[in-house]
Amino acid sequence: MQIPSKEEVQGALSQVLVPGVRRSLTQLNMIRAVEFSSDRLKVTLASTALDSAIQDWVQAKARGVLEKLPEVNEVAIEFVEAKPQELNQIHHIIAVMSGKGGVGKSLVASLLAIGLSRQGYDVGILDADITGPSIPRMFGMTTRPGGSNTGIMPVLSRSGIEIMSINLLLLHEDDAVIWRGPLIGNAIKQFWEEVLWGRLDYLLVDLPPGTADAPLTVMQLLPLSGVIIAFTPQDLAAMVVRKAVQMVQKMNIPILGVVENMTYLLLPDSGKRIEIFGRTKGQEMAMAARAPLLGQLPLDPELARLCDEGEIERYDSDAFIALSEAFSKALPKGRES
Repeated sequence: MQIPSKEEVQGALSQVLVPGVRRSLTQLNMIRAVEFSSDRLKVTLASTALDSAIQDWVQAKARGVLEKLPEVNEVAIEFVEAKPQELNQIHHIIAVMSGKGGVGKSLVASLLAIGLSRQGYDVGILDADITGPSIPRMFGMTTRPGGSNTGIMPVLSRSGIEIMSINLLLLHEDDAVIWRGPLIGNAIKQFWEEVLWGRLDYLLVDLPPGTADAPLTVMQLLPLSGVIIAFTPQDLAAMVVRKAVQMVQKMNIPILGVVENMTYLLLPDSGKRIEIFGRTKGQEMAMAARAPLLGQLPLDPELARLCDEGEIERYDSDAFIALSEAFSKALPKGRES
């Protein structure tokens, strides 16, 4: 008698997508144990972030796919409690930072996540910009996160990027979050410790601008693989970027690269580049950060339109492709061999 292997069981359970987040039991790392006894198969699953109704649904679906395996006549499925942090397996966490607001940091974080997702990686975005969240609007997300008292499920974008943002929890997306530093820090901590991210190659963290409490909380709390710094060509932005660079260096976190946004405007008729905000400072900032210049993004009306319409995942351009390729080369590998 050839009983199914553990890999075959996991493969079968990869067909069971958890409602709401639409990721499989395997992707969410919810399979805790697999045991064989004669022709009886027992599978233990984590109940993390699943209410009783969803547990019943998952149990029925899991039993259905497992009963189709050869030499399995009886299937037993039980749930055990586990904290999200016990299940989360994230290979690399990358923070996207800016010295000041308004330079397109959230845009850069979103484009980097989309680029990695298109390359086949499992990607998530933790929106740590608690008082100025814009990620959900760019992705056209209005669904509230699911979960239970044991954990929170992130919301999946159209292309399969996991996203958690304070704006997904507010009654209205334009409600102001008027919190002091400790409350903001606690919210970021909750998004890290209580969200079931599951198995991810990359988790991108969209930091609040500046060098105050919230960025410091992320750098001290999360095991960052590195930081990407976003900026624009203005002299003021460049000056503040140096402060951000100093903060990251003092925290002994690698700077993986810098991205210049709004570098130029490309005239559609002539193809001429106009540097609206002044001469590019890409190489200058790369030298200051001692890191590569990963890309220079233009002012693109098409990108602005897609962001406003919640369709950023449809964006494509030569500058975006070049940024994605440079980013993937600069990052540590997503899947460990």
